[in-house]
Amino acid sequence: MRSDEIRARLRELQAMDLPAHGGRTLAYVYDSGLAEADALGLEALAMFSGSNGLDPTAFPSLLAMENDLVSMAGALIDAPAGFVGSVTSGGTESVLLAVLAAREGAGAAPGEASMVLPSTVHAAFHKAAHYFGVETIVVDVDPATFRADPVAMAAAVRDDTVLVVGSAPSYAQGVIDPIPELAAIAAERGLRCHVDACIGGWVLPWLETPIPWTFTVPGVTSISVDLHKYAYAPKGVSLLLHRDPALRRGHFFASADWPGYTMLNSTMQSTKSGGPLAAAWAVTRAIGVEGYAELSRSARDATLAIARGADGIPGLRVVVEPDSTLLALATDGSCDVFTIADEMLARGWYVQPQMAYRGTPATVHLTLSAATAPSVPEFLSALAESVAAARASGPIEVDPGLAAAAAALDPATLSDSDFDGLLALAGLAGGDGALALPERMAPVNALLDVAPAALREALLLAVLDRLSRPSR
Repeated sequence: MRSDEIRARLRELQAMDLPAHGGRTLAYVYDSGLAEADALGLEALAMFSGSNGLDPTAFPSLLAMENDLVSMAGALIDAPAGFVGSVTSGGTESVLLAVLAAREGAGAAPGEASMVLPSTVHAAFHKAAHYFGVETIVVDVDPATFRADPVAMAAAVRDDTVLVVGSAPSYAQGVIDPIPELAAIAAERGLRCHVDACIGGWVLPWLETPIPWTFTVPGVTSISVDLHKYAYAPKGVSLLLHRDPALRRGHFFASADWPGYTMLNSTMQSTKSGGPLAAAWAVTRAIGVEGYAELSRSARDATLAIARGADGIPGLRVVVEPDSTLLALATDGSCDVFTIADEMLARGWYVQPQMAYRGTPATVHLTLSAATAPSVPEFLSALAESVAAARASGPIEVDPGLAAAAAALDPATLSDSDFDGLLALAGLAGGDGALALPERMAPVNALLDVAPAALREALLLAVLDRLSRPSR
C-alpha cells in the first residue's frame, strides 16, 4: 500500500473509536484540553520511540528523564529523603510490582503470602494475586462512606499477610480510604502499606483532601501514580515510588544464567520503548506545577458541578460525595444505568456503566478531565434527557428463569460451544452465528449484571477471545 492509502485507512479505523480528545469520553482517556502540550508529547513519543529502556548505560537520556519524573512526583507526594521510584507501563504494572516487592521482601514463595484489601480496591490487585500467588483477603467497606473499614481490615490480617492496601481514591466511588489508620495497622505488624494513587496521585496534590494519603503518613511504604491519567501524558506510563531502596529491591530482576548479556530489569518489561517516558517528561514540563494546579481545580469544579446537577435530576442520585474527580451515579429503580449509558452515547457522550457488587447497586461512572469543564451544562442537559428517556422505557427486566439458570451454571464445566450458545442467548451473536456487538448494550449489561461474578468473567473472556480472532 502507498503511504497516502495507509494514512487514509488509519483514519478510517480511528473513526470507529471513541474520541480521545474533546472531553466527551468520561472513561479510559484523559484530556487536558491543551493542544500544544498534546502535540509536544506526541513529538517526544515519536522522537524516542526507537530508544530502548532495557539498558540505561546505552540510553542514558532515558535514565535522566526517569529520575527527573520520579523526583517531580516525590516532591508532589511528600517523599522523604532517600526515596526511590521506577517508571512502569501503567498502573497495573505498578500495582503488580508493589505486590511482588512485598512478597519478595517478606521472603515468601508463591502460595505463602496474603494481602488485605478493601472491597473497592482496583482489580489490578486481584491480577497481581493471580500472577504471583498472593492470596487476597477482601474486606467490605463502610456501606455509608464506601471507605475501607480499619477495624475490619485489622481483624483480617493474618500471620502470612505481607501487604495492606488503600486507595486514593478508589476508582468505582471516588473516595479516599482512611490511609493513616491502614498504615498504622501495617506498621504495628511490621507490614508494608501501599497507597494506590494511580488515578489520584497527579490531581490530589493540588486539591484539599479530607484524608492524608501521601508519604507524610507514617507507615506508608509505597505509592503508585499514573502519568497517563491526570498528568495528561500519552499512554502508557506510570510511577511506583518506595520510601527507601530496600523496599524496591524485590521487584528488580537479574539473570546471568544464560550465554547472552546479563538480563537486568527494574520492572516487568525488558525491552521497552523510551517514547512514553519521553512524552511524559515533555508534557509534565510543558504544563508545569502551576498549570497542573489550574487543570486539577478545573476538573474538580466540573465534578462538583455535575454532582450538584445530577442530584437534581428525577430518578438519579450521587452515590457518595466525591473526594476527587471521579463520580458514581445510581438510579432510584425507575430506570437502569445501562439504558442511561446507551442514551448518553446516542447523544455523543461516553459514560461507563458499573455492575452491582457486594450490595452496591449498579452505577454510572464518570471520570472528569479538565477538557470536560467547559461542557458541563451541555453534559447535564444530555444526562437529564437520557434519564428521562430511560424512565420512559422503564428498567430492563431480566427473565427470572434465565437469571436463575445463570446462577446455577459452573463456568469451569462449560465447553466452547456452550459459550457460543450463551453468547447468542445474551444477544451477542449475529445472523451467521459469529460474535456481533449490538448498538445498544443495555440488555446485554443487564444480563451480565445479574450473572454471578465467575460466570460474568467467563462470558467476557469468551467475548474477548472471539473478538481477537483474525479473519483469513
